[in-house]
Amino acid sequence: MKALTWHGKSDMRCESVPDPKIEHPRDAIIKVTACAICGSDLHIFDGVIPGMQSGDIIGHETMGEVVEVGAENKKLKVGDRVVVPFTIACGECFFCKKGFFSGCERTNPDRAKAEKLWGHSPAGLFGYSHLLGGYAGGQAEYLRVPYADSGPIKIENGLSDEQVLFLSDIFPTGYMAAEFCNIQPDDTIAVWGCGPVGQFAIRSAFLLGAGRVLAIDTVPERLALARQAGAVTIDFMAEDVYDRIQDLTHGRGADACIDAVGTEPETRGSFDSVIDRVKVATFMGTDRPHVLRQAIHCCRNFGTVSVVGVYGGFLDKIPMGSAINRGLTLRMAQTPVQRYLPSLLERIEKGEIDPSFVISHRATLEEGPELYKTFRDKKDGCIKVVMKP
Repeated sequence: MKALTWHGKSDMRCESVPDPKIEHPRDAIIKVTACAICGSDLHIFDGVIPGMQSGDIIGHETMGEVVEVGAENKKLKVGDRVVVPFTIACGECFFCKKGFFSGCERTNPDRAKAEKLWGHSPAGLFGYSHLLGGYAGGQAEYLRVPYADSGPIKIENGLSDEQVLFLSDIFPTGYMAAEFCNIQPDDTIAVWGCGPVGQFAIRSAFLLGAGRVLAIDTVPERLALARQAGAVTIDFMAEDVYDRIQDLTHGRGADACIDAVGTEPETRGSFDSVIDRVKVATFMGTDRPHVLRQAIHCCRNFGTVSVVGVYGGFLDKIPMGSAINRGLTLRMAQTPVQRYLPSLLERIEKGEIDPSFVISHRATLEEGPELYKTFRDKKDGCIKVVMKP
């Protein structure tokens, strides 16, 4: 089969690899009908995610048709149409029973490596390094799905692939980011990053009752899409973000702030983010937390900072004094996707949201490597790439 494989920084290839096979009785094999490039895949493309090996198949936003099931899998049958969560969960362990599927205790065979870095291991993830299981990803013609009687959700209505594909990751992630904010009527929610996850965080904040959403970015197409959702936009290259939020909130600050950027923020216009980049380049640091610092400073007293942007290691110069003395709540997680699937699918079915709004580019797997560069460099109005093998 054909698949997108990683061979080092900025080196993504479409090449032939062996077809996946059933390895456990709970497995399923799906023929991929749609997959997408996620913003977090760009961290792999840029070489900042540890534990990658040359030839790894990447991708974790995938859906398709079941073509084979293991003997113990009683949930799925050949021909079922499914969306596959990026978090791999057994459905039976301590964390899965509590709904914290991204903390699954059983699905990361590389857990000892993760424990050395993070203290404890999260769940295994598709296509996201040998810290998180080394599982083959879904930017391919076929995908092996472990614990397939626990993770995938069946699509049994007339919804298109493009309407449901993002249930695999970015819609639940953006929704969780907004849910973490404990939104009350008339709250002002500030969202850093108007990429795909940020766009879903903006719309989810409105779905959950926010009175106003402030969307922070500098890419014109992303800001325009945020405005279409009703957000007030702030171009961080044109004005000071802190001053603008203070002005819009009469000096109080945003009720909650969402970091949908993570470890690779834009460095222009920010001295501290330039210093962060120098530290990472000289191996004096692992992550660049400019956005998190700014979100803490822009949040009102006793507000919430919600973090869904990807960070991998250790953060420097975080203003904990501000967070502690002003009573902030910090909430963050890899999204336990399975927890959100039924309710978010219902919102799509009811017409409350059509997730396909975020798609800017449609392509084949062969076009994928070049589109990684386009997406990373924010060229050609690229907001979200969907590939159809």
